Amino acid sequence: MKLTCATPLLNWRWLHLLCLVGWLPLLASADTLRVLSWPGYADADLVKAFEARTGSQVSINFIDSDEALWERVNQNQGQDFDVLAVNTAELQRYIQAALVGPIDTTQVPNTARQLPRFRQLGSISGLVHQGRVYGVPYTYAEMGLIYDRQQIKVSPSSVTALWDPRYRGKVLLYNSSSHNFSLAAQSLGHSNPFQLGTGQWPAAVDRLIALRRNALGFYTQPDESVQLFRQKRAALMLANYGSQQLQLLRSAGVDVGYAIPKEGALAWLDIWAVTRQTKNAALAHAWINFLLEPAPSQALVARQGLANTVAEPPYLHPKDRMVWLEPVENSLRRQQLWERIYSGDRAARVLAP
Repeated sequence: MKLTCATPLLNWRWLHLLCLVGWLPLLASADTLRVLSWPGYADADLVKAFEARTGSQVSINFIDSDEALWERVNQNQGQDFDVLAVNTAELQRYIQAALVGPIDTTQVPNTARQLPRFRQLGSISGLVHQGRVYGVPYTYAEMGLIYDRQQIKVSPSSVTALWDPRYRGKVLLYNSSSHNFSLAAQSLGHSNPFQLGTGQWPAAVDRLIALRRNALGFYTQPDESVQLFRQKRAALMLANYGSQQLQLLRSAGVDVGYAIPKEGALAWLDIWAVTRQTKNAALAHAWINFLLEPAPSQALVARQGLANTVAEPPYLHPKDRMVWLEPVENSLRRQQLWERIYSGDRAARVLAP
């Protein structure tokens, strides 16, 4: 029951005092779930179904990059949200900053529906900390290469295709500091693209400056990438959202192919986490449990082209290699350097203190 200043079931003097001191809104918001999500994870009809089942209200806020997600959660110590979607590599700094809390998996019984590899939480890097679970796997995608089959007749086999001078001004890229440095490391042949050593930064910076010169533009959202790809007649795109973008482009009538590079596709696994400052932990767990049901899980595949954790994806092959994201050596340094590269600075300026 939502309380108002006209509620007759409570002592009016007590209730009037609550109204005066401002506590009533806090009581009224007890059945509101505040969700921070990526686009496509919380479609309107699914939100309505959850609200109808629980008698709650859901407030959705969307983000479009790991950096934006961190800023939104960190700016008020996580007090603005109850549950958020984040990839396993990024989850580590949320745990270290005490922005997310442990998850009670007994309140998420639908984890029993998940594929065996997603039920073995201890084997997934970053999910378990000091014996406690901090995330429930939800969806994943590989960052493959999408190419226009009218302009590129042979499927690209390597990430180095993004640097091919034949595609100067025709390469569409995702605007992410962390991922782009990992991509540069892959193109340079580094065995671990997430850990750049002191002497490896200059070559990585030079590589990304060269990549910027090849770029047609940068995107953050899947729909934005489709619009740019079509309007600007891109030849090649690094697909941060993988098969999701592939499905969107094909649905729009664009003749595109999809390739997993021989170096392996950087791949992210997104999980749902509960903030340490949540005002409704039970409802947050119920949200995670709901999204593992058949209908929401299938919606990820049918509507978004993403994989879920309850069924094998239809578009990957056994030979395709995934390079799962890991925490990077210095996310702040990557962000600072990428901002300079993106703005057009030369290598000496990018690497300056």
